[in-house]
Amino acid sequence: MANIYFSSPVLPKNRKVTAVAGSRDTILKVAKQNGVPIPHDCEDGECGACVVKVIHLDGDRIKGMMLTPKEHAVLSSLGLLTEQDEETAYVADLPPVYRLACQCVVTDEDLLVQFSGNPGNR
Repeated sequence: MANIYFSSPVLPKNRKVTAVAGSRDTILKVAKQNGVPIPHDCEDGECGACVVKVIHLDGDRIKGMMLTPKEHAVLSSLGLLTEQDEETAYVADLPPVYRLACQCVVTDEDLLVQFSGNPGNR
């Protein structure tokens, strides 16, 4: 089980939800199932409307899924994927902070997911 804490100016307060580890659900799917209004459009990793900031809360035990090719392309085009982020992802196997909610799969770690409430804004 993973606890996901959603934080946004469009929410009256932070919302905690529990996600089932191993279900292969994305952050966006978990958000939709729990009434959390992350902006989205295509739901296929091509538009960038669902950009979120993901903070891993389990310290050094980060298990976040790596970027999909679509996610890599969109985040790069938005200027949210630095050379340092790419090096850390490929050398240390650690995911970057900014993700697309429709592509980022939830694992069994606790996360803080921050979003602005405006499509494509962080």
